[in-house]
Amino acid sequence: MLNNFPLWPQQASTLARHVDALYIFLLVVTGMMALLICAFVIFFAARFRHRPGVRAEQIEGSTALEITWSAIPFLIFMVIFVWGALVYFKERTPPADATEVYVVAKQWMWKIEHAEGQREINQLHVPVGRDVKLIMTSQDVIHSFYIPAFRVKQDVLPGRYTVEWFRATKPGVYHLFCAEYCGTQHSGMVGDIVVQEPAQYEAWINGGSTGPLSATGEKVFAELGCAPCHRADAQGRGPSLQGVFGKTVQLQDGRSVTADENYLRECILDPGAKRVKGFQPIMPTFQGLVTEEQVNALVAYIKGISAAKPADGAKTSASKAATDVPAQSNGAQPNGAQPNGSQVQ
Repeated sequence: MLNNFPLWPQQASTLARHVDALYIFLLVVTGMMALLICAFVIFFAARFRHRPGVRAEQIEGSTALEITWSAIPFLIFMVIFVWGALVYFKERTPPADATEVYVVAKQWMWKIEHAEGQREINQLHVPVGRDVKLIMTSQDVIHSFYIPAFRVKQDVLPGRYTVEWFRATKPGVYHLFCAEYCGTQHSGMVGDIVVQEPAQYEAWINGGSTGPLSATGEKVFAELGCAPCHRADAQGRGPSLQGVFGKTVQLQDGRSVTADENYLRECILDPGAKRVKGFQPIMPTFQGLVTEEQVNALVAYIKGISAAKPADGAKTSASKAATDVPAQSNGAQPNGAQPNGSQVQ
């Protein structure tokens, strides 16, 4: 019935019904309270209106009444708070096995790259019934990735990653909007979410790909001269990256941080911000030397070698190249960059 109501967006994800249920509850509660208040206003206006010859009487307060009208709204608000918190945490906690897709926002388009290497602009293909995690950043200003049919919206910020996830439940094409004013052509920053059956999606994702995103990251890793320092055998001037993603990293200043996507990104672009304990600040910054797409590829590569550690004696092509090229005394310096940071974990 709701799908035929033009003011009610279609439900096309597992999160949609939870958001709608909370929203309907809020509408019902606020609507009933508004009607109740209006009814009391009308009743009291008629009951206690001024009448000639009738003197007004002073009415003393009632403790029971005051407790009642304080306790009932408090309980209602607590229900809203707990319910809203449960929906919020569900929306903000992507499943561990979700399919990862990288999104770069810029005025005025969405650039999307799948882990398998497929690239899209203003369009995102996903399979029905599978969890999808979007790892997003902005190339310029604040944007917001909004899919009304999925009831998900997340700000996309420059200089860091934000995450959004969903599981589509119905095949079809759904609207994608930027929900944050981002300039003169903000209204034109739209796109499509194409939800396909699993077989159709597999055929699409395996056609025309230039190779996995992690393979692109491995190539960038080697081209930038990272391999001689970050060797898989931990004999380089920087820490090994094997198995680091998701682990706790001890910093030189005594702090400890979790090596998530934002940590890896910061270490690539500003390595001096979080220097790893036990290593000298010889790593150069790559700010301005790599594109957002290259940063995404490097992050995907590091995550890949963390998830699948090579067997004894095995090496990635980047680490193999590192064993064949001795580390420079001052670290690898791409494009003449000077060392001013620390090692990527």
